[in-house]
Amino acid sequence: MCPQTVGLVQGALEQAGVTTTGVTCVAEVSEIVGVPRALDVPWPLGFTMGEPNNPELQRAVLMQALALTDRDDIPVLESFEFSGPG
Repeated sequence: MCPQTVGLVQGALEQAGVTTTGVTCVAEVSEIVGVPRALDVPWPLGFTMGEPNNPELQRAVLMQALALTDRDDIPVLESFEFSGPG
């Protein structure tokens, strides 16, 4: 899905009072669009959650992205960190 479109939808949902977070492979676009909360991952488009068949890595992406929903100091664009295998 287009990172710009997702960012614009996030902004609209936030204005309606719905807390959102996203995972992006294109931090520059997320910054320009002004997403409220996003986790920047180091993989190319199409691999937002990391490599296939690596549930430990994918769980780590999901948990870090969801943790951003606790943040009120928006906009937040955090880089993904993972110390496990993969």
